Amino acid sequence: MQALGIATASTDPESVVERLAPRLRERGRLAIVRATADGFTVTADGWEATGAALTYEDVMDRVARDHDYGLVVGVPDARLPHVTDGEVDAHDPVLRVESGDLDVDAAIDAIEAADPYETLGSLVAAVKGSSRRDYAGAIATFTGRVRAKEDEDDDYTTSLTFEKYEGVAEERLSEIAADLESRDGVEEVLLHHRVGRIEAGEDIVFVVVLAGHRTEAFRAVEDGINRLKDVVPIFKKEITTDETFWVHERH
Repeated sequence: MQALGIATASTDPESVVERLAPRLRERGRLAIVRATADGFTVTADGWEATGAALTYEDVMDRVARDHDYGLVVGVPDARLPHVTDGEVDAHDPVLRVESGDLDVDAAIDAIEAADPYETLGSLVAAVKGSSRRDYAGAIATFTGRVRAKEDEDDDYTTSLTFEKYEGVAEERLSEIAADLESRDGVEEVLLHHRVGRIEAGEDIVFVVVLAGHRTEAFRAVEDGINRLKDVVPIFKKEITTDETFWVHERH
């Protein structure tokens, strides 16, 4: 799912939604997530749901499974590119709206250029919908997460920040997936690595394999994550309670 945040004060955020929603619906399925005083409201084509029990991450995981686009209103710290009027401290502002005057084409470009919002749930949903699903009896997955400590005496790792070599990283991921899918019994492979700042305990990377049997699935998952770590140019900065450093400079 391609997602964009909207965080404005002097400009009514709903006016931004009204400008963007029709254009996005022309391109695919759209979900609009709004923060409320009691929780979140989700509006999608033909339905609306409101609740207080789910977190932002829970809501986004659910909508990412079956929507192509998402607009997120009123969650300025969400790690998404944002449309802002400069009066709200929003994460990654990529477009500014002045007095309600939104450059819709630029906003669409920002959505399409952003890294997709993926979760383990959205990737599993994608392979379940694969054209090869009738040949598959297994789905195997791997999730890598930010480890706070390796040993009891280690400094606490508060977060990791990942940067990728644009273009090359995507090409390498595609090559790994294609190679694994060429194996007998492997029907589809999805790999996704998040970039930016990721806090302790949060997910970093996913490998999802659809295969005929568990043996092929497990082998492809293990080979997929090993090759990703070996050949995909993604660089990691570690932030602990005592220091900040790029991990590749320590090796």
